[in-house]
Amino acid sequence: MDVSLSGWFVILLAVLAANLPFVNERLFALVPVKRMTAKPFWLRLLEMFMLYALVGGIAYLLESHIGNTFTQGWEFYAITACMFIVLAYPGFVFRYLRKQHG
Repeated sequence: MDVSLSGWFVILLAVLAANLPFVNERLFALVPVKRMTAKPFWLRLLEMFMLYALVGGIAYLLESHIGNTFTQGWEFYAITACMFIVLAYPGFVFRYLRKQHG
């Protein structure tokens, strides 16, 4: 996989992972949450944080496969976490701000 393709793959994976907690009622889209009618917001945030770490790990593996990895400071993680939150905005709107008809 070349550099450009792996970059677009990570971006697409981040968009899907950021919206995943908001578009379904299962944990990581696999495990059903019992005894609740809907996942609470704190569980969605926890799931989103764990998916952020997973996407970061996949991005790190792709970067190490291409060549040398670069060391990152706290600024990198703060910026990418904010970008991940922005990418989750469509899912948040779909879940909480969309008008319910009927």
